[in-house]
Amino acid sequence: MLYLELFLSFLLIGFTSFGGMSMIPLINDQMLSHGWMTAQEVADIVAIAEMTPGPLGLNCATFAGSRTAGALGALSATLGVVTPSITVCLLAAVFITRFKENRLMEHALFGIRPVCIGMIAAIVVTQCQNNYAGTLLFGVSWQAILIGVVALVLLLKFKWNVPKTILVSAALGLVLGG
Repeated sequence: MLYLELFLSFLLIGFTSFGGMSMIPLINDQMLSHGWMTAQEVADIVAIAEMTPGPLGLNCATFAGSRTAGALGALSATLGVVTPSITVCLLAAVFITRFKENRLMEHALFGIRPVCIGMIAAIVVTQCQNNYAGTLLFGVSWQAILIGVVALVLLLKFKWNVPKTILVSAALGLVLGG
């Protein structure tokens, strides 16, 4: 019964939140209202989930389920929190597949593609402003640009893997002091 309660609690969280930090008050409320954890334990779970790679809500669900009911509790909570996303993705896939030959859908997708490209371009510009702006010549951090070019060459020309390239880039950052 506890596994079903965990599943339903995290299913509710998955359907009523928008992921990330918005899940924390809901997780806190569910854990405290069921008496599964104290407020301090929830805070600890959130801190661990933030340090762990992956989505915050998914990590919180897994850790909270594990803390509450072991491995099966972790599985129950995790399945509960991902079920809404999986359901929406499956429904979208069915909808798109069913209407992919529809002229209206073709026009809508034709309009959505450039928007996606524009959003990606905006992220690139914003990240470049954050990472390559500096106080040096012409307001540009030449060290950061050099590191970026070296990383690009290592990845594209020499086919290095990402972790090795990150390590070289970090070392260059330490040496160049940018």
